[in-house]
Amino acid sequence: MSEPVSPGDLTIDVAGTEVTITHPDKVFFAERGETKLDLVRYYLAVAEPFLAAVGGRPLLLERYPDGASGKSWFQKRAPKSAPSWLTTAEVVTPNGTTSNALVATDLAHILWAVNLGCIGFHVWPFHAAAPQVADELRIDLDPSPGVGFAQVREVAALTRDLLAEVGIEARVKTSGARGLHVYARLLPRWDSYEVRAAAVALARALERRHPDLVTARWWKEERGARVFVDFNQNAPHKTVFGAWCVRPRVGAQVSTPIGWDELDTVDPDSLTIATVPARLAERGDPWAGIAERPQALDPLLDWSRRDLAGGLMDAPWPPVYPKQPNEPPRVAPSRARKD
Repeated sequence: MSEPVSPGDLTIDVAGTEVTITHPDKVFFAERGETKLDLVRYYLAVAEPFLAAVGGRPLLLERYPDGASGKSWFQKRAPKSAPSWLTTAEVVTPNGTTSNALVATDLAHILWAVNLGCIGFHVWPFHAAAPQVADELRIDLDPSPGVGFAQVREVAALTRDLLAEVGIEARVKTSGARGLHVYARLLPRWDSYEVRAAAVALARALERRHPDLVTARWWKEERGARVFVDFNQNAPHKTVFGAWCVRPRVGAQVSTPIGWDELDTVDPDSLTIATVPARLAERGDPWAGIAERPQALDPLLDWSRRDLAGGLMDAPWPPVYPKQPNEPPRVAPSRARKD
C-alpha cells in the first residue's frame, strides 16, 4: 500500500492497477468494528480461491456505503464514472432489461467495487465470454421456518450422495446465513433452461426419497418444516451469492467453501473475515480443482424427461419471469382453491 493520495485515502497497486480506497477507516461491520480497509485486506488474503470461483463472471453488486448496518441497494450497472480499465459485460434481467455489469476480471475490479461500499457479490452462472452457457449447477438448500441447521446439513449430505450415484461430483459452501449451497461445475454444453430443468428433477428426486425432510414445493404454504431445494436459483439470469464473498451482516460472515468432512461440525457464524484467511492458509481451498473436473448433466436431464413423460408439469417459475411452456398455474394453491 502506498502513501495516502488525499487525507485518509489509500492507493493500492493491484498487479499494476492502482485502486484508491477512500475512507478506509469507516466501520463496515459493527460486531467487531471491522472497517472498509479490513474488507479490502480480506479479499487480498483470499484472492486466489475467490477468483478461481467467480473470476470472469458478471456480478450483481449489493452496496452498503455506510456499512452492513446502513441503507443498501442492488446495482446491476457499472456507473458511468467507472475507470476506463474496468471490464463490463451485457447481462439480461428476467424481464428482458439489459445492463452492463461489472465482470470479476481480477482483484482490482473487486477492490474497486468494495470502495463503492459493495458488501456482497451475486454471481451470474456463466462466464462473460460465453453467456449462452451455464456451467454451474447451484443447489440452494433453504431452511423453512422451524428447520434447524442440523437438518440442512443432513440434506446437503443426501444431495451429495444422490448426485454421486449418477456420477456427479459436488462441492459445498456455507451461504453466509442460514443455509448451504451445493455446487457442481459443468461441462460447457447446457444453457440455464436445461440446468434449471436438471435442478427441478434433482429436487423432486430428493423429495421422493426423503419426504419428511426435503421439499421441492415452490409455494411456502406447502413446504412445512422441511428444507426447500430452491431449483429456481438456476433460472436464466438468476444470480447466487458468491463463494468467498462477505455477507452484509454485522458479524462479517463469509459464504465459505468447506470440505465434506467438515459438514457435521462447521459453525457458519464463525466463518468471518476475521477467521477465514487463517483457515484458508491452514486447510487450503476445499474447491481446488473444481474447474478441472467439469461434470455431465445428462443423468438429471434424463430424470427431467422421465418426470415430464410421466405427467408432471414443470415447476412454477418466479413471478418476474414470463409464463413458461408446460408451467402450472402461477398461483398459490390456497388462492387457487378460493378462485
